Amino acid sequence: MKIKTVGVIGAGVMGIGVAQNLAQTHHQVLLLDVSEEILERAEREIKNNIRFQGFFQKKEHSETPDDILQRIKFSTNYQVLEEAEFVIENTTEKWDIKKDVYAKIDCICPKDCVFAANTSAISITRIGSVTKRPEKAIGMHFMNPVPIKPMVEMIRGYHTSNETIETAKELLAQMGKECILVNDSPGFVSNRVLMLTINEAIFLLQDGVASAEEVDKIFKSCFGHKMGPLETADLIGLDTILYSIEVLQESFNDSKYRPCPLLKKMVDAGLHGRKSGKGFYAYQ
Repeated sequence: MKIKTVGVIGAGVMGIGVAQNLAQTHHQVLLLDVSEEILERAEREIKNNIRFQGFFQKKEHSETPDDILQRIKFSTNYQVLEEAEFVIENTTEKWDIKKDVYAKIDCICPKDCVFAANTSAISITRIGSVTKRPEKAIGMHFMNPVPIKPMVEMIRGYHTSNETIETAKELLAQMGKECILVNDSPGFVSNRVLMLTINEAIFLLQDGVASAEEVDKIFKSCFGHKMGPLETADLIGLDTILYSIEVLQESFNDSKYRPCPLLKKMVDAGLHGRKSGKGFYAYQ
């Protein structure tokens, strides 16, 4: 059965990408955030992203950005989620924020609605525990940029049912994506490894071992990576990197997850990577 209406909570980098991908695959999207200003910026970015994507993916009968945007409803009112068959949450990697969001939507969404957390590190079991439907909580860790990355890391929480997994797989197939299913653990597979690599690369920069360009060039030239760890950090957002590492440090109580002081300083300075115009590289 085709899922038609999907709620997307959070209109940041990932939420924008998820909403765009869903609208481009003919879903009705309910995109929520806390202010009209954020939503207006999201609408502009989605329009620009679709135009940019069109330069590289020429189609004979391609839709205009306005055609696609007509399938997205922008709102600050959670009550619109009464219509949602499936919700994908993309809020900041802070437990207090996520906890409040799930408690709120659990009272609003239809009882059969699935809750998918597009989280970098927070436990899916923990998320499910603040709802009355833990069997319908699942992790769907999309990669950035969402519309062009075909693979999703799917996470099974302790109570996640097989039916929920199949429903999530069906939605991803409708979006043109595949998934790899893993078990719940903070950071899952991708970010438990990636965050350590990025954090250590920042230590190398802080300690004067190499420049950002040199660190990234080694990973690209020697290991065949398309992007180096510091370029990747700028793409993800340095604030998201910091929050994710802090979740790993708290969850495992292991000093290997200590955030690099330079990372903390850059986040405090508002240098969040591409989305702020500057991180380890300048994007203006």
